[in-house]
Amino acid sequence: MKEDFPEESSPEPIAALDAQSAMDLQNNPMVVIDEAYRIVAANRAYRERYGVSAADLIGRRCHEVSHHSDVPCHMRGEDCPHQAVFRSGEPLEVRHVHYDPLGNAEHVRIRGHVLRDFRGKTFLAEEIIRLPREKSDITCKEMRMVGRSPAFLRCLHHIEMAARTDASVLLFGESGVGKELAASALHQLSGRADHELVTVDCTTLPEHLFESEFLGHERGAFTGCIGRKIGLYEHAHGGTLFLDEVGELPLPVQAKLLRVLETGSFRRLGGSELLHADVRVVAASNRDLRKMVEERTFREDLYYRLAAITIDLPPLRDRREDIPGIASVLLDRIGREWGGEWQLSREAERRLCAYNFPGNVRELRNILQKAAALADGPLIRPEHLEFLRVGEVELGRTIHHRPLPVSNRRGRPHNLQELLQQFQGNRRLVAEQLGVSERTVYRWLQSS
Repeated sequence: MKEDFPEESSPEPIAALDAQSAMDLQNNPMVVIDEAYRIVAANRAYRERYGVSAADLIGRRCHEVSHHSDVPCHMRGEDCPHQAVFRSGEPLEVRHVHYDPLGNAEHVRIRGHVLRDFRGKTFLAEEIIRLPREKSDITCKEMRMVGRSPAFLRCLHHIEMAARTDASVLLFGESGVGKELAASALHQLSGRADHELVTVDCTTLPEHLFESEFLGHERGAFTGCIGRKIGLYEHAHGGTLFLDEVGELPLPVQAKLLRVLETGSFRRLGGSELLHADVRVVAASNRDLRKMVEERTFREDLYYRLAAITIDLPPLRDRREDIPGIASVLLDRIGREWGGEWQLSREAERRLCAYNFPGNVRELRNILQKAAALADGPLIRPEHLEFLRVGEVELGRTIHHRPLPVSNRRGRPHNLQELLQQFQGNRRLVAEQLGVSERTVYRWLQSS
């Protein structure tokens, strides 16, 4: 007997599904945001993580909740998933610092997904992945990569993405920005972290020592050679080889290096056995290698071998808001080494933040060491800071002594743009100089 089956019907539109239940299945916190930055939904993981209810969130703007800011994060210089989703329709993954309801900061990775309802209306679904503390402050020889500025977080995000691959990485940055720390971070975040990170100072690797130091040698390879030596490249087997200031290598050494990197195979000096090492290469330079390629002082084929991924490390003047945190870490380290304890006065901190630091973190460390030696107690005051002169202006000394250029405390100052230019666009420093809130500076800019 033929059985009766219900007639097939058209599928229900996706909006008929229980979207909230689907979101609640996600393990990571997630919110859905509309084009006007308003939160329209939050999953259970989000509400439980941050101890809030749906009523606490729905209708509020995302930047007010996550950044405790009255402006969207892209207006503060950060990469913004909202911008990517609503302008290009493309998903975006970035690293941010978010703040919980109590104001505590946490480093998170944001995955922005494109979400559309059955009417075709676009929403942003943000998945929030909290990063463990050990990956937020990456350590290297008791020093840390620290910062919350957009420029720093963008750089750190690129480092994390590159660490997922085994491609060679070329780090660009001015002298003193912390290229060795960045290389250490790449290594620690990679699958090679259990093996060695071997650093090669290319400024001390002359041509006549390249084979012996870099590739190693066998007993009797040259006069006075009484034993086998494992070279730096072989030491890095399974790990990471960091070529610091690779632009300083002479052209003949560049050719020899390229042969090794292309094949991974080599012979020790005086040896006949062909050896192989599995090495991930990270190189760094404060020179413009692309210009050196054009000038034929750096091999083009070696450049492309090293620059599968390139990462620019920002100078301190582009991340001024990070200077107090970096200074605190440096002073802690100086205190451990010297057996003391120092901290910056508020005015000393302001002067540090106003200085351009041509020598970057290395110069900051030297300034703080000298200041700690000059201080007659645990508090470092402005007179203990000695800055390197840049041209005719010593920013660290001159800015503080300028009179407040405000004609009316309630009105917009006449030279606001001049101050913004002087402080490299840092609204917080401008606000401190004017004796007003950062929000007031922002309001002045919006009304101009």
